[in-house]
Amino acid sequence: MSLMVDITAEQPPLPGQMTVQDLTSEEVASLAEELLAYHQHFAPLFYRREQREWAEIYVRGLLTADVPRKNVEAMALRLLGVGPHAEREVRALQQFIGEGKWDDNALLAEHQRLVNETLGEEDGVLIVDGSDFPKHGDHSAGVAPQWCGHTGKKDNCQAGVFVGYASRKGATLLDRRLYLPESWFAEDHRTLWQDCQIPDETRFQTKHELAAELVEKIMASGRLQARWVACDEGFGDSPAFLQRLDATGLWYLAEVPRDTKVWPLLEVDGQTPRDRPSSWIHPQVSSRKGPVPRRERLHPSSPAKVPLEDLAKQWPASAWHRFRLLEGHKGPLVADFLVLRAILPLDRLPGPEVWVVIRRKVSGSPEEPEWKFYLSNAPLGTPLATFVRVSGMRWPIETCFAECKGELGMDHYELRFWRGWHHHMTLVILAHHFLVRWQQRLNQREGGPTTNNHTLFAHTG
Repeated sequence: MSLMVDITAEQPPLPGQMTVQDLTSEEVASLAEELLAYHQHFAPLFYRREQREWAEIYVRGLLTADVPRKNVEAMALRLLGVGPHAEREVRALQQFIGEGKWDDNALLAEHQRLVNETLGEEDGVLIVDGSDFPKHGDHSAGVAPQWCGHTGKKDNCQAGVFVGYASRKGATLLDRRLYLPESWFAEDHRTLWQDCQIPDETRFQTKHELAAELVEKIMASGRLQARWVACDEGFGDSPAFLQRLDATGLWYLAEVPRDTKVWPLLEVDGQTPRDRPSSWIHPQVSSRKGPVPRRERLHPSSPAKVPLEDLAKQWPASAWHRFRLLEGHKGPLVADFLVLRAILPLDRLPGPEVWVVIRRKVSGSPEEPEWKFYLSNAPLGTPLATFVRVSGMRWPIETCFAECKGELGMDHYELRFWRGWHHHMTLVILAHHFLVRWQQRLNQREGGPTTNNHTLFAHTG
């Protein structure tokens, strides 16, 4: 088979150590000055002077490397000391983060504007994902026995839905929402609902609905450049969710389960087109036996839907294209890619025409290859190399979670209230972006690159 030309895909920079350990005294002083300047972007958005002060202390505590467990008490004692007023100051910081009436939305709006300055690119990628937080007891907002990604099983936890952003310049988080399980809307949870100060207007929403709402809100604001949105199969498995992403004007690349069924638009030979969906709808003809059916149905002679895994196995080796790429901490990855056009079923009838992108890891077992399947609404003419690049742009949000939990105390909170969970996550998000900005500025001062360009080789053979 012929050798294709090499292409370059610019991936987000690989993450570095983000703590302030092992810095010189000059670098620590510079970091403190940078943090004060950064805080000034958000200070006017707090209602009172003491809120502005507590916010700066809380973010500073999240960034302090020698506080191993970053709950409110530990951060307050480390930063404010253990003097005669220590207990009062701990309670004040707890009240600020847990119940304080300050506007997360205003802070996150300014944050997203700053992210656009730091990382924004025209073809930037929004990333949808969930992150779970194991909890003992059942008295915190949203805690319930449910699937917990952290432990890999059904467990007692809180579940958060997050949207991140990645470009060639780096990655960070943009917004968050606590998932409230359906069980919390039952009558036996009313007392807990009140104890956790959950707003009365809160309605049940699935994780897909929460994620779609967050993406819609970001895109409607116009604060941030983005062209793509990526997600794993935990979100990509919902055609309704993909429809909402499509309506925002974004191009999605959504991982989907291997048993997802589509109508391929080409025969396996890659040349012969199938009939178009307009011929698949059963005509509605009146009958003596009853009224015209209200619901359209597939014509009996319409082609059968094909599971993506079966579809992948039908195509010859000549249809696949091999790429060598870098993906996060995993190092070099060699994979074969296949891209096809297909019709996605929607409510059992032909829905939108989409791209099917299939990735097969080369180093996997020939008997059981490692597959990944994606759907995309990107326009006709989108190069395969673009799909390959964007398929590697979902992992940065996992890196963000790892950094936020490992360095910034994202999962160290001991907060019961609905508002407290969102306040804490907001300030963790701000702290993470501060480190991203600071690292970028350090690179600029030291004459290093502000972006990492990883060569992506493509060939068949």
